[in-house]
Amino acid sequence: MAIDFTLTPPQRELQLESRRFAAEVLAGARAAELLPTAEERFLATRPVYEAMVVAGFLRKCIPQPAGGENAGLIDMAIMAEEFYSVNASVTLTMLGTVLGLLPILLGGTPEQCGRLLAPFLKKSGTPLAGFCSSEPGGSANAASPPPGEGVRTFAKLHGDRWVINGRKKWVSSATGWDRKGADILCVVCRTAPDAPPEKAISIIVVERPAPGIVFERAIESVGHRAHLTPQFGFENVSAPRHNLLGEEGGGLALTAASFTGTAALVGILGVALMRAAFDFALHFARTERRGGVHPIIEHQAVGYALADAKMTIEAARYLSWRACHAVDTQSPAADELAIQAKIYGSETAVRVITDLMRVVGIDSYDQEVPLGRLLQDALALPIFDGGNIGVRRRQLHTMLKRPDYEPLLASGAA
Repeated sequence: MAIDFTLTPPQRELQLESRRFAAEVLAGARAAELLPTAEERFLATRPVYEAMVVAGFLRKCIPQPAGGENAGLIDMAIMAEEFYSVNASVTLTMLGTVLGLLPILLGGTPEQCGRLLAPFLKKSGTPLAGFCSSEPGGSANAASPPPGEGVRTFAKLHGDRWVINGRKKWVSSATGWDRKGADILCVVCRTAPDAPPEKAISIIVVERPAPGIVFERAIESVGHRAHLTPQFGFENVSAPRHNLLGEEGGGLALTAASFTGTAALVGILGVALMRAAFDFALHFARTERRGGVHPIIEHQAVGYALADAKMTIEAARYLSWRACHAVDTQSPAADELAIQAKIYGSETAVRVITDLMRVVGIDSYDQEVPLGRLLQDALALPIFDGGNIGVRRRQLHTMLKRPDYEPLLASGAA
């Protein structure tokens, strides 16, 4: 039978290496979340992020054909689960950088990839990249035809350079460590004002230094407290003409392709948080008597709650791995499976962590206990990388409406 969830020896080595690094280094970033402002918290994680780069983990996120060491999205999922279960903020800084590079990896020419990816292949420094898609006021209707606005950031060609104006929001690490911009920004912008959306939007790479990036504020997010998500503007930011990715007007398709792989990983992020919550709740149930005679795990209701949580964690992990495998093999079912993994993994994470808080009881409301923090991080998963309501409607629902939709395709039985 073709189904086998056994990790290969290199994958098992990657899992153990990531687990050790998370326990020995990444766990130390927790102290950053106690600082008073969003920027202070983010800046305090820089040494830990640098340690990730030096240890080669950023290289392990970049595909081998592009000069990195990544053998596929399943490897990314294995690494992401180990890291995210220990510290979501710094892990998201790395994964946000990978998302920022995806349009280059998917749509860049060999020359563009060689030139733009070089800083991210080194085992030194703290390079950052951002995918500048979301805008103030929301970007769910980026493909809206007139009179809808769609993408509101504009780029005009002046000679051999693009000049970009507009505003963006919720872009991981976009303004960099010093408010002057990440090393690479892939900017979703309108390059043909009068064309229909499918021909009007492009992705242009802005390289640091880029005068005209205007920091507005660092968002005080509910979760991911040491991860930077700024609101900022482009005021006559200039980029060379040859930094256009793919064809002019092909930005919507390239954006959709970039988010397919990350959708599958969102499911794994949910798994990571559920796993961390389960580990705590299981230990608590084995050791706490709450004034009674026996540890509370002896009570049927507690046992059932833990069993339900564990089953959900395993189901979400395997659906996410299946989706990652479909993306790696370019399966025709990849889009559907990635969306399913994103929705299921993110929404069950919120529910499972809440259920485990009920097992622990009032102590779960104490900041010394990790469950509240895990829930705060989990709350982002159903609403970032495309909110689940919009993802259901614009992607999954649209698939189901197609006359040629095959219900058994995702199961491999079509």
